Amino acid sequence: MQKHKIAVILSGCGALDGSEIHESVLTLLALDHAELAYQCLAPNISQTRVVNMANGKTIEHVTRNVLEESARIARGKIKDLASANPREYTGMIFPGGFGAALNLCNFGLNKEDYSIQADVFKFAKTLIDAKNPAGFICIAPVLAPKLYPKGIRLTIGNDKATAEILEKLGAQHVPCTAIECVVDKTYKLVSTPAYMLARSIKEVRMGIERLVKEFKLLLNT
Repeated sequence: MQKHKIAVILSGCGALDGSEIHESVLTLLALDHAELAYQCLAPNISQTRVVNMANGKTIEHVTRNVLEESARIARGKIKDLASANPREYTGMIFPGGFGAALNLCNFGLNKEDYSIQADVFKFAKTLIDAKNPAGFICIAPVLAPKLYPKGIRLTIGNDKATAEILEKLGAQHVPCTAIECVVDKTYKLVSTPAYMLARSIKEVRMGIERLVKEFKLLLNT
C-alpha cells in the first residue's frame, strides 16, 4: 500500500495560457519513477485568455475551461480542485506554464498586487499548514509568497524583474540553473526554473527529476 499521494495542480493545457505540457508530463513521469502516487487536480473555472500556440497571439471572444483543458494532459484522470479533500494528500506540485500566473492566480495581470484563485488558495494552505512539502516549477513559484510566511527561499531562475517582485513580497530569490533546484527545508518548499531558463527538454527533465528527488526526501521529514 502506498503511503503518499501527491496532488499535481494543473492550470490548463499549453505554455502560454495553461500548464506547460512538457513540464506537466515530466512531473508525472518523475513521480512515477519515484514510486509516488499522484492525482491531477485543476480548478473548474474559465481560462483568463486563450492563445493560438502556432503564432502566440491571443484569440479574442473564445473561452476554455481550465479543468477541461487540464484533463487533456491527465488523460481524463482529473478531479475538480474544489471537491478534492486536501487531507487525502501528503504533498503537492505545481507545474509551470503561464496558466499558473493567469488561472491559478492573476500575477500575470497584476504583478505584486495579485491574488490566488480561491479554490487553489484553500487547498494549498491546508497542505502547507499541515507541514506537507510543495514543489513549484517554472513561473509557478510566484504563487508561493501569498501562501508562505516571509523569508521563504525559492527560484524562478535568473529573471531579474520577476525576482525583484518576489523579493518585494518577502521571498528570498536564489538564482538557479535549469538542471538544479532550490530547497527550503524550513518550509518544505522546492522550486526549479524549467522553461524559465531551459534550452532543451533534457534540461527540463533533469531539473524536475532533481525537484522530485528533493521533494520525496521532504516527505519523510
